[in-house]
Parts: sequence; structure tokens; C-alpha cells
Amino acid sequence: MTDEKKTQDESLDTEALMPESEGAETDDVAADNEADTTADNEAEAAEEQTPEQQLAAARAEIEELKTQALYKQAEFENYRKRTIKEKADLILNGSKSAVIALLPIVDDLERALPSMKQAEDVAAVAEGVELIYQKFLKALAGLGVKQIDTEGQDFNVDLHEAIAQVPGVPDEQKGRVIDCVERGYTLNDHVIRHAKVAVGM
Repeated sequence: MTDEKKTQDESLDTEALMPESEGAETDDVAADNEADTTADNEAEAAEEQTPEQQLAAARAEIEELKTQALYKQAEFENYRKRTIKEKADLILNGSKSAVIALLPIVDDLERALPSMKQAEDVAAVAEGVELIYQKFLKALAGLGVKQIDTEGQDFNVDLHEAIAQVPGVPDEQKGRVIDCVERGYTLNDHVIRHAKVAVGM
């Protein structure tokens, strides 16, 4: 075997025995060198521009930014106007669903009034009024309105308003609601009218 052939074989063996990590490091260095070369080229290109070209590029960028700013401003203005309109519509027509729910009750009362004037059976009239009353409560419940329970309940300042005190009640009724003078109501679990009650003392 000649010395030249032997040298080539040793070179091949050395490359084969080279760790993979060293090869990866070589690739990373090559990539970094390429990135540096690209950045240098861009910097050189920028330096090669004349002041007039640089000024024109800066003005073009400013105009583009102005256009974007105007677009965003117009978009926000449209959103603001749309929001104001939606709020105004909600204020004007917010009670629409409540009115629609209560109109059938009005219809029932209009049909019942002439019958009441001519009715001789008081029990039948009372039953009719009770049916309308229950229908009314059901309509209110559909709107999120509920009556505050008072019967046998402990007095609660968050739900009840004491307008009278009843002395001489048994111990188990002290501090409890004895009578409800005017019913209270909640709307979606928020008190809109406290129940006016008499409390045992």
C-alpha cells in the first residue's frame, strides 16, 4: 500500500470516528455565520442607500403607520357608536318582554270584568280571580320575579321590613314573622321590594 493511499484511509477513519455532537456544532457554527453574513449584507445595503432614499423609505413607513392608526381609530369609533345604540335600544325596549308576558293577564281581566258584573255566584267569581292571580304569578316567575316567603320565617332585615310588633307571643314565635301586611318580591334573587311584616316580641 502506498503512503498516499494510507493517508487517505486514515483521514476517512478519523471522520468516521468523529462524534455526532462535533458535527452538529459545526452545523450550528455554519448557520450562525450565514445569519451574520445576511445581517451584514442588509446593513451594507442600508449604508449604500443615499440620504434621499433613506428619507423616502422613512416617509413611506410613516404614511403606512398613519393609515393603520386612522383605520384603528375609525374601527373604534364605529364600535363606540354601535355600543351606544345598543344601550339606547335596551333602555327603550328593555321592558318589552315583561309587557308581552303580562298582556295575556290583561286579556283575562277584560273577559272576566263583564262576567263579574253580572255574576250571582260569588264563589265562581272568586275562583276565576284566583286563576288569574296564579297565572299572573307564573308570568312574573318567568320574568325572574318571586315572592318573598314570610310565613313562619325568622325576621330578616335583608328581606323583611318590620312595620308592627306583636307582644305577648309564645317564646317560639318571638323574633319571627307573625303576619305579612304587604308581600315583598325579588328579581333574579335581588330584593326589589321588602315584605312589610308584623314581628313577634
